Order: sequence, then C-alpha cells, then structure tokens
Amino acid sequence: MRTLIYVPIIHSFADMGTLSDELKRNSVSVLGENLWQKHTNTVNGYWEAIESYFVNIDLCIKGIKIYQDGMFVDGDMALKLIRDGVNSGSKNSEIVLNLINRGAVLIKTEDFKMVKDEYDGLQSIIKSKFYINKLIQLLRYKVLKSILLRRRDLFIAAIINETLELNETGILFIGAYHNIIKRLHEDIIVVELKEVEKIRKYQKMIQSRLKIETDQLERLSQYMVKKMI
Repeated sequence: MRTLIYVPIIHSFADMGTLSDELKRNSVSVLGENLWQKHTNTVNGYWEAIESYFVNIDLCIKGIKIYQDGMFVDGDMALKLIRDGVNSGSKNSEIVLNLINRGAVLIKTEDFKMVKDEYDGLQSIIKSKFYINKLIQLLRYKVLKSILLRRRDLFIAAIINETLELNETGILFIGAYHNIIKRLHEDIIVVELKEVEKIRKYQKMIQSRLKIETDQLERLSQYMVKKMI
C-alpha cells in the first residue's frame, strides 16, 4: 500500500512570480478593497493551518517524496526554485523547504512545456492592454484551459504512480482545480488535508463576478483556516 497526503493549493500572489503585481491589481478591481483583504487573510490563514499540520505531524519525514505543482526540474535547480519562492514570500515554498530540510525528497513532477503553455495563456490575458484583446485572449484561454489542465493531470498522476514505491508516503501540493485523485492507482491511499471540493467552491465564489453569498463564503473561509492538529 502507498499513501499520498493531498494538499490543495490556493496560490498566493507570491506564487505567481512576474504576474503577481498585475494579478493583485485585477483582483482588487474585481473584488473591491475590503473583500480582497478578507480573501488575502483567508489565504494566509489557510497556509498557516497547512504549515501547522506538517510541523506537528507524528510522521517520520525522512525519505518522504514531495510532488509540487509546477515543479518541472529536479536536483539543485529545483531547490533553487523553491528558495526563490521562499524569498518572494511564498508560504507553499517555505513549507516545502522545511520538509526538505527535515529529509523529504523533492520529485520532478511536471513537464516544462505543459506548464509553460498554461502560463503563457494566463500571461497573455493579464498583459493585454486593450479590452477587446483581453477578451479574445480570455475566450481562447477558457477553450484551451481544460485541455491543458487534463494533459498536466495525466502527466502528474503518471509520475506519482511510477515513483511512489510500496509502503512509501508522498505529499502532493497541487492547485485545487487539478483532478489527480481519480487518475492514481487504486493501491494509493489519498489523505486530503482539506476537502478539494470545498476549496474549489471557495475559489469559484471569489473568482465569480456574480453576487457573493456572504454567509457561505464565511463558512468556507472558517473551514479553510481551521487547523487539523
């Protein structure tokens, strides 16, 4: 039997590299200053809960394999990317680095071209200066997104299936919109630190331009920041 600890990712602006400033401006514009600040607090609280779990977990970390969303290299280059993420303020990267320092092993999880294709699609939307161009790029990205995501999911699941050995434990940090679980081999036991469906629901509410149900959003926010240990 194999075990995979599944950590749904809510990307902070620090995770988005060169796109972070533009994404922040767009988010404030869509959500408004107050809701954007509440969302930022929720994301910070979420990562504090995840960090608390791994600090207090009663599990030998040495030898555990880490599979990280967007990690298309391994070895020294992978470690450099993680440290760059820490320096930019990424809590996800900080947690991963702490696990590595405790003996965990970072695995090359993704294919570079697949990651770049999706990144380029997002960048083309954010960088478009004129509304009509932004709309065209947005429509194009929506058409391609499910295809790009499915390709990445198949690749990531294959890596986990192939590299996670019998009686080993892995930790997967992956965006909530990915659909990895159903693609894993049946002998892999998945432990969701937070229910993926609830994380997706929260993200969909935040990303929607429609009226947000305040009570439901508050319940989801409280769930996300609640510590597991």
